[in-house]
Amino acid sequence: MAANISSNLFRQLGFVPRRALTTSSLGATTLEPKYYSNICRNVPRKCFTNNKLSKSTRLATFHTCGSKLILPPIPPNDPAPIPSPEPSHGSYHWTFERLISAGLIPLTIAPFAAGSLHPTMDAILCGAILIHSHIGFEAVIIDYLPRKRVPKTRLFFWWMLRAATVAVGVGLYEFETNDVGVTEAISRIWKA
Repeated sequence: MAANISSNLFRQLGFVPRRALTTSSLGATTLEPKYYSNICRNVPRKCFTNNKLSKSTRLATFHTCGSKLILPPIPPNDPAPIPSPEPSHGSYHWTFERLISAGLIPLTIAPFAAGSLHPTMDAILCGAILIHSHIGFEAVIIDYLPRKRVPKTRLFFWWMLRAATVAVGVGLYEFETNDVGVTEAISRIWKA
């Protein structure tokens, strides 16, 4: 079949006259040697400049059968679910986080610049550091432990974070009420 198509192709392009094509006993088409140089010289030029092939011949030269899909078409992806809008998870959450982060700057500098001002200021500093740390570690758990891949590990770390936050909160409360306080302890360590 390929020999038949190639001989028809050459005939339609006008490269080789009919008498130059001969068929061997096996059915393969061969060209006489005097036409090789003519074909090699004219094929690129005539194929790109003259469109002498009919549409059916062009299709027949490149396809032996009809176009069939091997696999069924892939279904479209499911869209990502849109969460219900809740201000506590959105704008209020980020505003609160920014306020805590910005509030830590004066709360950290003031006690060391002017001395330990008041135990209430010390307690506010401890609470802000605790909340800021909790939110930061919570973001690490959310980002690096996806719910779909490792649900049990994520739940374990979630509860460990809560337990650690409560333990540190109780420890800071005890240190503030029964000892000198965080800022005074840091200033004593710094001067020692």
